[in-house]
Amino acid sequence: MSDKIRQLSPRLANQIAAGEVVERPASVIKELLENSLDAGATRLEVDIDSGGIKRIRIRDNGKGIDKEDLPLALARHATSKIHALEDLESVASLGFRGEALASISSVARLQLTSSRDESGKGWQVSAEGREMQAQLAPAAHPRGTTVDVRDLFFNTPARRKFLRTEKTEFNRVDDTVKRLALSRFDVSISLRHNGKGVHNLRAGSGRVEMERRVAQLCGPAFMQNALHIEVERSGLRLWGWVAEPAFSRSQADLQFFYVNGRAIRDKVVSHAVRRAFADVLYHGRHPAFVLYLELDPASVDVNVHPTKHEVRFRDSRLVHDFLFGSLHRALADVRPGQREEREQPEIETVSGIAAGEFAGQQKMPLPSRPSPGDLQQQMQNYGTLHQPYNGVAEAAPPASSQSGAAAQRVPSWSSAVPGSSALPPETGEEETPPLGYALAQLHGIYILAQNEQGLIVVDMHAAHERIVYEQMKAAHAAGGVRAQPLLVPVSLAVSQREADCFEERSEVFTALGFVLQRAGPETLLVRQVPALLHGAPVEQLVRDVLSDLLAQGGSDRIGERINEILSTMACHGSVRANRRLTVPEMNALLRDMERTERSGQCNHGRPTWTQVKLADMDKWFMRGQ
Repeated sequence: MSDKIRQLSPRLANQIAAGEVVERPASVIKELLENSLDAGATRLEVDIDSGGIKRIRIRDNGKGIDKEDLPLALARHATSKIHALEDLESVASLGFRGEALASISSVARLQLTSSRDESGKGWQVSAEGREMQAQLAPAAHPRGTTVDVRDLFFNTPARRKFLRTEKTEFNRVDDTVKRLALSRFDVSISLRHNGKGVHNLRAGSGRVEMERRVAQLCGPAFMQNALHIEVERSGLRLWGWVAEPAFSRSQADLQFFYVNGRAIRDKVVSHAVRRAFADVLYHGRHPAFVLYLELDPASVDVNVHPTKHEVRFRDSRLVHDFLFGSLHRALADVRPGQREEREQPEIETVSGIAAGEFAGQQKMPLPSRPSPGDLQQQMQNYGTLHQPYNGVAEAAPPASSQSGAAAQRVPSWSSAVPGSSALPPETGEEETPPLGYALAQLHGIYILAQNEQGLIVVDMHAAHERIVYEQMKAAHAAGGVRAQPLLVPVSLAVSQREADCFEERSEVFTALGFVLQRAGPETLLVRQVPALLHGAPVEQLVRDVLSDLLAQGGSDRIGERINEILSTMACHGSVRANRRLTVPEMNALLRDMERTERSGQCNHGRPTWTQVKLADMDKWFMRGQ
């Protein structure tokens, strides 16, 4: 290695840049499609051979490129999208770096043909990695641009060896096309592989057309289980579709998030989504969503990474809280009864959600909030709210004795909220509630109920667990954080930066129920902790909160820890298996489920109920056949 400093040749500089932008065929297609969209194209045709390794051909009907600009289009740092620093600070286009075509042409054989009008006459510029000299010639071409890329990495054998099999590379390409197709519903997109059609997506701007495309790319099952959300606040707008927790995935393979039309992966977004699904998703599972965030381009920095997959928000805390709050409320507002409405969409079955859903849709009343005193009583007695099963099934008492013995066993949830109907009406005039009316109890575990659609099966412990948990959370929020002084203060050795952070943000700890005091440059004393966290590893929690404050300006650890404790208490305080319930008790539980947020899942993310339709049961017994 020479100690002499030399200027790199344009060819070598472009190949180094290509290592950042061009990783595989999928990244080539991403860059080219983004260029087409920036050019105003409304129709995109993608043809690839051998997974894109042998050939990639993309044709659009955009505004095209002038003859004199064609050679410059293959030059590095040449772009029509930004011209000054002010443009970079509020980028509205997908591309802006001016590196893609130069990088691609340095590692492949590239031909770019374009025309600016409908005359059928255009110009073609070509370049090969070895020469890097652009050759210009006339060519027949309609309005728009065609880019033909052949023999990717033909001149860099070492990089070609890192490519995977044709099937793997095609799957990457397919995923890239899907992401771009979900970002622009108003653009028609077709994909062909080795001469065979893969996708033929028609453009559309209405709700029905959008949902049809989402169903085509994400599967009809996703749309059948999806909630449509649209929230706008503080200059931020979030819209799209998020699947119910019951439709979870073993992998994070059905997660599409867009910021101003750009597909991104971001830690702030991931954390907000994960928190929104915190206590409704079974452990190890991943949510599914197609979501779009719109905000002022000046509020987000897209010039973070050459691939433009990452962004940096100017106010990440505002974005995080907006995403979390919007998704958390959307999931909480789901009640039994809405599921049947989505299974009977007003549009074709490939979509699965009726247009206009949630527009004027009447919501169930929220459960009445217990007082803080009730919560304290539940905390003291949660282990003995219900007697444990002693191995003998408890028989239901006769109707004449229900006012006596049964009254001693009625769980806390069986007291009906004023105005509610726990028992079936004597006349057939009243509409049947979503979860119907109880018929029987199966093996002391499940409640069988009848509604208008057929049979409802409820896991009574899981359902009661959610009801108690939501009541405890509501009471805790209403009563504030109760604090408990420590007999002996806990001394924490921290860094000076962490101690300074505490003094600057001491109100955060006060709001969480902590009382801390700085006892030295690198020492903190914990004098008071939240009552619910008595006996918990307080020192570690304080350190984690300080770490969160330094890293992201806020912390949710204490709230999450309190919810974990409330969840455990609710689990222990819920009705157990083999607990024999009367019909009035079962009906009371069903009515509470209809009023309770997130009642479709228990605190651990397991489903609490399921619907068996009458038509399905008819098929079991071949009725009508």
